[in-house]
Amino acid sequence: MGRVSRFELDLTLAQRMCAAARAAASDCGALVSVAVVDGGGHLICFERMDAAEIAGPVLARDKAHTAVAHRIATADLTALVAPGAELAGMNSADGGRYVAFAGGLPLWDGDRVIGGIGVSGGTAAQDAAAATAGAGQFTAELARVGP
Repeated sequence: MGRVSRFELDLTLAQRMCAAARAAASDCGALVSVAVVDGGGHLICFERMDAAEIAGPVLARDKAHTAVAHRIATADLTALVAPGAELAGMNSADGGRYVAFAGGLPLWDGDRVIGGIGVSGGTAAQDAAAATAGAGQFTAELARVGP
């Protein structure tokens, strides 16, 4: 059994994560929506840049939820959900909530996923870069707190 985390993903950290993701998106010219969820996939924080595309709010939240539920980056699910692949059809489960393209990352504390971040609105590469920047805030805080 893995260790029990003393680390808490709270609103203040989630807001910093959203800000970092928005800054990264802005740097590459994307307008995005960003969602941070807890280990149960429940929304902690959501931010949408002015003029971001209409599907972003749903997709950002669902990318974060998918990353937590499957403990994998959503970009890594793409090949797994293709017709005939190991998880074919997964993205139609749970009312189509599972998203299998770039922009969702699980947030790990040791061997536990304690949250996720999802970004939507840019290209796959832009969404992934923004999510990585947001997750970087989480990683920095986790390192600062220590085991």
